[in-house]
Amino acid sequence: QVHLVESGGGLVQAGGSLRLSCAASGSFRSINLMGWYRQAPGKQRESVATITTDSSTTYGGPVKGRFTISRDNAENTVYLQMNSLKPEDTAVYYCSIRCSGYGCYSGGNWGQGTQVTVSS
Repeated sequence: QVHLVESGGGLVQAGGSLRLSCAASGSFRSINLMGWYRQAPGKQRESVATITTDSSTTYGGPVKGRFTISRDNAENTVYLQMNSLKPEDTAVYYCSIRCSGYGCYSGGNWGQGTQVTVSS
């Protein structure tokens, strides 16, 4: 079974920063893609940022230039540094991985989510 434990969410004022972490554990052989997604109330889940094993990254349009994704392959952990936060960044942020091996789902494995609230 694959477990994803997210941390780092919370309440912050506009213009502030937060750093999210997501640690993966389980019997998988390898983790290919790691990423962060978010879902605001009444909206569909959207991709925030993804990172491959060799650290190639993609970012969603609204967060480019403000958020930075990184990963520690030795610790199976992915991070999301969020700067210059805006009220519209308020959402539940989910960690997701694409892994190979036991417990890995073809559609990806997901964390339970962490709330990020940005006040104006």
